[in-house]
Amino acid sequence: MGMECEEEMISIRNVFKKYGTKTAVDGLSLEIPSGEFFAMLGPNGAGKTTTIKMIAGLLRPTEGEISVCGHDVVGDYLEVKKQIAYVPDQPFLYDKLSGLEFLRFLADLYEIHGAKRKEEFERVIDLFSMQEYIGQLTESYSHGMKQRLVLGAALMHRPKGIVVDEPMVGLDPHSSRLVKKIFQEEAKSGTTILMSTHVISIAEETAQRIGILSEGKMLALGTVQELSEQAGQSGSLEEIYFRMTESS
Repeated sequence: MGMECEEEMISIRNVFKKYGTKTAVDGLSLEIPSGEFFAMLGPNGAGKTTTIKMIAGLLRPTEGEISVCGHDVVGDYLEVKKQIAYVPDQPFLYDKLSGLEFLRFLADLYEIHGAKRKEEFERVIDLFSMQEYIGQLTESYSHGMKQRLVLGAALMHRPKGIVVDEPMVGLDPHSSRLVKKIFQEEAKSGTTILMSTHVISIAEETAQRIGILSEGKMLALGTVQELSEQAGQSGSLEEIYFRMTESS
């Protein structure tokens, strides 16, 4: 379970990301406290993946600052890597490793040794119901099996925060339900979760707060109740979302 951060878990201050003349993220500011389950909701091309990659340290902001648990993502990259787990939208695995070998490889990277190593393997294999296929080569895995393995591996070092991009894409209903349940339990235990999604129902079901992004800008931010007040209308999150993104 994640330890609490003394400061905001994720802090984004007036961040821009530009590619030549194109602005992917446009003056974004966001504070996510420890233990919050936050969803970034927006259409494809809204800047969600770019924002997540900047938090994970894979892209540098053109302007502005991002910190994780008080550590700057550019200047203190290795410390940030210890605090969070990043799960991309496309699970990346080594085809010629079995699931268990992949877990061993990551346990080495995270310096998880001895009895703790065995305990963490058992915990994540059990958590994601991977017993049947963990010994097989990952090249034989379905998308859902791959996603479960990558998520399990991400939780192995018990990060304080999980930054996850479109985690439910391509998952069957059973896997999708399992992943949602695990995220909710992680958040209850104090782990901060930042999830990007373009699926409105997933954001509504799981997140405590939702940020609606469009064209790199944060259009609205808050609980479903607060978003409906900002939109000046009651109704489902879907109605609020379309009204906001279409009017922008």
